[in-house]
Amino acid sequence: MGGLRLRDRRRMGSRMAELAHSSSPGAPAVSGRHVGRPATLARWLFIVAGMILFMVAVGGVTRLTESGLSITEWKPVTGTLPPMSEAQWQQEFDLYRDSSQYALMNKGMTLEEFKRIYFWEYFHRLIGRIIGLAYAVPLAWFAMRRAIPRSYGPRLLILLALGGAQGAVGWMMVKSGLVDRVNVEPAMLAAHLGMALILLGAVVWTACDFARLARQGDAGAPRGVGARLSWAGTIPVLILFLQLLLGGLTAGLRAGYVSNTWPMMNDRFVPDGIAWWGSLWMTITSDPFLVHFLHRWWAIVAAGAMLWMAGRLHARGAAGLSYALTGTTLAQIMLGIATVLTGVSMHVAVTHQVIGALLLAIAVAGAHRLGQRDGVPGTVPATA
Repeated sequence: MGGLRLRDRRRMGSRMAELAHSSSPGAPAVSGRHVGRPATLARWLFIVAGMILFMVAVGGVTRLTESGLSITEWKPVTGTLPPMSEAQWQQEFDLYRDSSQYALMNKGMTLEEFKRIYFWEYFHRLIGRIIGLAYAVPLAWFAMRRAIPRSYGPRLLILLALGGAQGAVGWMMVKSGLVDRVNVEPAMLAAHLGMALILLGAVVWTACDFARLARQGDAGAPRGVGARLSWAGTIPVLILFLQLLLGGLTAGLRAGYVSNTWPMMNDRFVPDGIAWWGSLWMTITSDPFLVHFLHRWWAIVAAGAMLWMAGRLHARGAAGLSYALTGTTLAQIMLGIATVLTGVSMHVAVTHQVIGALLLAIAVAGAHRLGQRDGVPGTVPATA
């Protein structure tokens, strides 16, 4: 009996010391302590990232079918439903016929033809609303269930705000094309795409944070701090991001149509037709020959950066990410060449745009892996 009481006292003392240690700053996780649901949070954010990729694809179809200006009003709530009667369809068509795109490019379009372009813009906006719900509703649920590590609460709210800002930029883009133009301003299109890519990258990075927390928790290891930005990951991602922005400008200027030959542009390395528009900014955002040239050859720099990152990942033991980055990079190069040679075939061009966004997502995941401080314990994230 005396030995049993001594054993109990030792266990109690050990438990009290463990609890005291777990409540102190910088303490590792205690087995059984409720520290959120990182695996569930990671799956949720990866699903959201997949939805963003799908929206990028629909956005590409919307652009190539010249459908983006078919809806001339922004109604975030009441615009959820499409026209439900012939009178409502006629009202939408009348609004479109007041636009410069109709007057300058589609004069004489029938209502049935209008319905076809209306569909893609409506579908694009509908997906945006669905993504917003797919993010906001689970976020509220996780918050009420105290399943979000406290240090991640502000970041998840920032991502929500960034998604709302993306919708506002999309409407500003549409407005830029409603007066005296047949398309949206190329710089606004590039900004809209750029914000979508930033949102995609931020969602993937945060999902990788949660996935790492889940793996460490499952292994019983101390929970590590989140990955940091490293030059080995940040520089290649920035190089790729610039290439994708040039792709947005190329799309906005219809610059893909100025040459359907490769590697030369109309039998010249530097194409004829490049003109100075008064300033560097005006030239880059207005000259299709220059933008096509830059997009074509900066791709080599971006591909080199991706392959270099893949080598770094392989050296760090992340063979799966390395192979994914290499394969996607090579596929993107081939799709870019095919887009040129096919004269911007819709299927090829949309695939090229989506694979570019996927490449960015993989590169962000790679940058996250390169920024991990393996073996460095961090604080236990409390729940919000």
